Amino acid sequence: MRARLLALALLSAMAATPVAMAVRNDASADRMELTLPGGKLELRLLTPGVVQLRVDGTREPATPVIDAQASFDPVEVTRETQGDEQILRSAQLVLHWNPHRNELRMEDPAGHLLLSADLSHAMDGRWTLRHAKGDPQYGIGGLNAFDAEAGHLLRQGKQIATAGAQGHTGAPLVWSTAGYGVLADAEPARFDLSATDIGIRADKQAVHTIYLLVGAPDALFAQLRQISGAAPMFPKWAMGFTNSQWGIDQKEALSLVDTYRAKHIPIDNFTFDFDWKAWGEDMGEFRWNTDKFPDGPDGKLKQQMDQRGMHMTGIMKPRIHVDTVEGREATARGYWLAQSKEAPDYFSHKPVRDVDFDKPEVRAWFFNDALKHSFETGIVGWWNDEADDSGVDTQFLNMQRTLYDGQRSISDKRVWSINRNFYLGSQRYAYGVWSGDIQSGFASMAAQRQRMLAAFDVGAMHWGMDGGGFKAPMPVPENYARWIQFGAFTPVFRVHADFGQKRQPWVYGPIAEKVAAEAIRLRYSLIPYIYSYEYHAHADGVGVVRPLQFVYPQDPAQRDRIDAWMFGDYLLVSPVVEQGQTVKRLQLPHGRWINWFDGNAYEGDREITLNVDATNWSDIPLFVREGAIIPQQPVMDYVGQQPVTSLDVQVFPADAASHFDVYEDDGETYAYEQGTYFLQTLSVQREQGVVNFKTGAATGAFRPALKDYVLAIHVPSSVAVSVDGKPLARVASIETLRAAQGEGWTQAHDRFGEVTYVKIEAGKAKNIQLGTQAVQP
Repeated sequence: MRARLLALALLSAMAATPVAMAVRNDASADRMELTLPGGKLELRLLTPGVVQLRVDGTREPATPVIDAQASFDPVEVTRETQGDEQILRSAQLVLHWNPHRNELRMEDPAGHLLLSADLSHAMDGRWTLRHAKGDPQYGIGGLNAFDAEAGHLLRQGKQIATAGAQGHTGAPLVWSTAGYGVLADAEPARFDLSATDIGIRADKQAVHTIYLLVGAPDALFAQLRQISGAAPMFPKWAMGFTNSQWGIDQKEALSLVDTYRAKHIPIDNFTFDFDWKAWGEDMGEFRWNTDKFPDGPDGKLKQQMDQRGMHMTGIMKPRIHVDTVEGREATARGYWLAQSKEAPDYFSHKPVRDVDFDKPEVRAWFFNDALKHSFETGIVGWWNDEADDSGVDTQFLNMQRTLYDGQRSISDKRVWSINRNFYLGSQRYAYGVWSGDIQSGFASMAAQRQRMLAAFDVGAMHWGMDGGGFKAPMPVPENYARWIQFGAFTPVFRVHADFGQKRQPWVYGPIAEKVAAEAIRLRYSLIPYIYSYEYHAHADGVGVVRPLQFVYPQDPAQRDRIDAWMFGDYLLVSPVVEQGQTVKRLQLPHGRWINWFDGNAYEGDREITLNVDATNWSDIPLFVREGAIIPQQPVMDYVGQQPVTSLDVQVFPADAASHFDVYEDDGETYAYEQGTYFLQTLSVQREQGVVNFKTGAATGAFRPALKDYVLAIHVPSSVAVSVDGKPLARVASIETLRAAQGEGWTQAHDRFGEVTYVKIEAGKAKNIQLGTQAVQP
């Protein structure tokens, strides 16, 4: 009897104690079946930080938001039972499923509750999630070109995720700097956000699948990339400057390019509006206008532009003329978009109608032999316009998908595009977005800051605008100059205007030309820095521009800022957007910051006051974050004009370790997808009178022209420099150092103060140590 009582006591104790199962690696360990009123949900951990909840029987993505080609490896998990609850643990989250309450709770590994989901109505496509009161919410969408010119980044209340009108960017995604995100496989989607709840539903079709994400902002967007698909890299020339113009011919285009070259104002791309097309004629949507561009069809114009280091890109429309060869074919085959009605085109005044790009057969038909010939004779990028007029969220997405798939089927040249709205999933097709037909003027320019930063909050990392404004009146010189300074710190740097207006720097007088040229040249000196973040946008989901809440998620002061942003990890920019401004007040985030232009240093977590040049517009509020590693190259007239054999690397050591990935590839093809790239990590840390700078071993199969780095390490006077424990020879001057065949070091002063220059071989793992007289915090 005593033995039986002991056994019962033991069983009782076991029942009261969580029972843990061993870590499992089989294909089903990371899944659970949740039984609900009306059906079942499938729960699967796609990654250690991503939970998929899917109505049983839903096997394919419902919308293009989700990458149908995405694949996920089994996740290592631990499973437990605790009372009525089932518990699933990964390295990044803990899930508690309570079947009696139809409740799923998601915690971080430390046990902090992130979200709880009431799944009672999930089978009906209605989802309710609860979070801590006051968690900041982001995502869903921004403003279009015609919305009120004010706007912020925080989201609350009833929201609709849609591609929307021109300039809008949207995604069925809401996320928080509190450490979580929620993505719905829906198009469009309705969100109801309160202080404590997130409600999700859709009108078109029930939402059968949602994804719960865990992590800091950069981790959330890396996970979003895994689920929705990677953005292919733009060609390297797209890191430069683009001049777009409506109202131009071959003669003027060549003349303008020659003027840029003569003035040594860098530029890489000229984009043509309607003018390049035989618009209104048979196959006119797809071929050169021989009246304006007589040397287009035979490739002679391409040869002339190639000699000048210029790329040509052209406008595309979703509509074609009804009474043409291709129009009659579209009618016979049923290719017209149902929402589009026949109407006179505003430019040709002939009847047109949109085709339906959601149909695979239309996409295959649209990239025809005439368009292939235009690509082969120089139209190497796509400016897609007006597909937002249909009100169909996927019309723009699938229009660019047509051009992406078509170009990749005939060429290994990278695809470039800009489009007038965005819905998540578009990024898979080398999809850039611009903010629409915006007004000129200071108020419109200032409003673009919110449009840009809201775009990044929904995953649209290739964003740009019509620099100078599209619509009349023509911007005053100060507005143009300040707009170019703003544009230099955006992902897609371009200017454009309405019919007949010009946006070349010299049009706006000598002061504006000087300011614009300097901003463009600064951009070109930073091409190695920018291109690294182009790689990271593809590989990790976050590009060169980061809203401040991405970088400082726990700082309430950064939660809703549009006046400044990070340009990469190490530069903070806050362009001047007010006319005649003489004083600018700027709140600096945590850390130590150095003015890029005069070297003055500031402690963060406070407001600073800057004098602004209201006469010559010469200043850009631009600050370096301590810890920065910023590679620069010689300014060239266009990307790739000369091989880059040496990079100047600005280094600002901090007590905390920091790093930067130098990235290079051929800049033109998709060989990087097969590992043909160069990637080398540089890192630095300051500690007790010593600065340690390290270069990791290079990875990838690409061998660049790069031979060495010239490090400009901004510390008080160095007394010794060693590489891999061996003393490095000191030379007399920076000029001697640059001319030397081997490695060495020297000292000098620059605008930042004392600097130690160290020249080292690129591509190899090295440990560089600087002993200094003192290293000031």
